[in-house]
Amino acid sequence: MYNKKECVAMLLAGGQGSRLYTLTEKTAKPAVPFGAKYRIIDFTLSNCVNSGIDTVGVLTQYQPLVLNEYIGNGQPWDLDRMNGGVMVLPPYQGSKSADWYKGTANAIYQNMNFINRYDPDYVLILSGDHIYKMDYDAMLEAHKKNNAAATIAVINVPIEQASRFGIMNTDENNRIIEFEEKPKEPKSTKASMGIYIFNRKLLADYLEDDENDPNSSKDFGKNIIPAMLNNGEKMYAYEFSGYWKDVGTIQSLWEANMDLLGENPTFNLYDNDWRIYSRSEIRPPHYIGSDATVDNSIISQGCEVHGIVENSILFGGVKIARGAYVKNSIIMQDTVVREGASVSYAIVDGDTELGAGSQIGADADKRITLIGSNLVIPHGMKIASGEMVNAQYIEEKKI
Repeated sequence: MYNKKECVAMLLAGGQGSRLYTLTEKTAKPAVPFGAKYRIIDFTLSNCVNSGIDTVGVLTQYQPLVLNEYIGNGQPWDLDRMNGGVMVLPPYQGSKSADWYKGTANAIYQNMNFINRYDPDYVLILSGDHIYKMDYDAMLEAHKKNNAAATIAVINVPIEQASRFGIMNTDENNRIIEFEEKPKEPKSTKASMGIYIFNRKLLADYLEDDENDPNSSKDFGKNIIPAMLNNGEKMYAYEFSGYWKDVGTIQSLWEANMDLLGENPTFNLYDNDWRIYSRSEIRPPHYIGSDATVDNSIISQGCEVHGIVENSILFGGVKIARGAYVKNSIIMQDTVVREGASVSYAIVDGDTELGAGSQIGADADKRITLIGSNLVIPHGMKIASGEMVNAQYIEEKKI
């Protein structure tokens, strides 16, 4: 017997993240490392537990192995509960449904049994690929106060960027009167954050109808929300004013990491009132050599720095040799930067070796260079700005 929960969260974490290239070849996008010791999904899971939501279904699909292993029993986020907690929900063959999620709405539809076992009044739908800190309980209170059928979190974006988002047009009370998916001429700057609260029983009805529609894309933005609006349901926008970043591209991932740096960072990881939890390895303390220089950087456990590191983020176990120079870059776990190598405006995935004297990227051209995981960059190799480097790239360069 399961205890009743007021609200159950469903975290959509099955995205392929193809625009992150080699970072997501073997890893689901929400499991991509971030900020020296975290993964992207840590922020949404931490938001849940900090908001008092202790029952979370994580819907996985693409390359789920690393993500499943990382979440485990949920202990790092205090989600290892006897009743509730976190549960990974991969696609499965059911009596009525297919074994592969056909869209965001279909993914929730296939997991209504998980939701219903807790008999919640509300369902919170989340995405696992954004960097932000948000109190979902405050959004739930607004939803209840408005007696809404659905509440959609929105963030104001510059009008010139609004055509990239789903835009909510509202009245003076923030009731949604129109939803436009990536409008060419937006009427509003209220962009959907992909965070929804629904009344559970009403959501179940709409998901059932949508599942029976052969022409539907099985998507919340394209189908469920427009259907509810067309039927006159009470739907409200919930305005969020904090930091929020979609890290779906190499450039945005790099920018979000850089936003962690400085005395007054744009995004603050050091707020004890809203901690971000992670499943991080236990490593020895980092070591900064006597002739090393480290400026405006985050250095994680187990790092050894003997060279120069400026405005960069080093994950656990990174080694920077004497004479090496790392600037404006993100170096992921257990990567070795050999003597005299230079790295600028780059993201280097884990367990890679940058050979002595190699040159990765350039200061003058600020396009981000991406180096994949488990690679060995030969001594002296020069890799231009903006290149996406995998094993095939290196072989072709050797010829």
